[in-house]
Amino acid sequence: MKRVLLLLAVLLFSAGTMMAQQDKAAEKAAKKAEKEAKKAAEAAEQMALFEQGVQALKEKDFVLEAERVEFKRGQFVYVTPSTNFVSMKGDRATIQLAFNTAANGIGGITVDGSASNIEMKTDKKGNVTFSMMVQGVAVSANVTIRMVKGTNKCTATVSPNFNSNRISFTGYLYPSDQSNVFK
Repeated sequence: MKRVLLLLAVLLFSAGTMMAQQDKAAEKAAKKAEKEAKKAAEAAEQMALFEQGVQALKEKDFVLEAERVEFKRGQFVYVTPSTNFVSMKGDRATIQLAFNTAANGIGGITVDGSASNIEMKTDKKGNVTFSMMVQGVAVSANVTIRMVKGTNKCTATVSPNFNSNRISFTGYLYPSDQSNVFK
C-alpha cells in the first residue's frame, strides 16, 4: 500500500512538473511570436517612411531635420532638429545651421539659394542618392543626400565650392508639410 501511494505521489509530482514545463514552453512561444509581430510592424512602418521620403525627394519638397552635425575632421555635435536642417521646395533650397550665437536671429547661419543640377539615383540595393548644386548670395555648394533603403534616416553632405569646409547633417527626411522646422 505504501508503495502504491509513493508511486502515485511520484506520478502526480512528475505530471505537475511536466505541465509547468509545457506552460513555460507555450508562454515562451507566445512571447517570441509577439516579438516577431512587433518587429515586422516596425519594419513596415520604417519602409512606409522610406517610401514617403523618396516621394518627397522626387517632388523636390522635403526637409531633412538634422539631429547631428559633423564637421570636416570628424568632430560632431548633437543639435536641435527644428533649427538645423536642409530643405528644398521647388527650385529653392535652404541650409540652416543654428548654434547659440546669432547671425540669423536664432543662433547660427541660414543660407538660401537656387537649386540646379538636380539628380536622383537609386543603386541596386535600393539606397537613394539625391544631389543638387545650391547657388545663392551666401552659398555656392554641392549638397548630396544619401538615404538607406528601409528608413527615412539619411545624411546630407554640404561641400562648398570655394573652400573645403565640408559639413554633414544626419537626421530624418520628411515632406515639407510634415516638418516642424523654425526658419
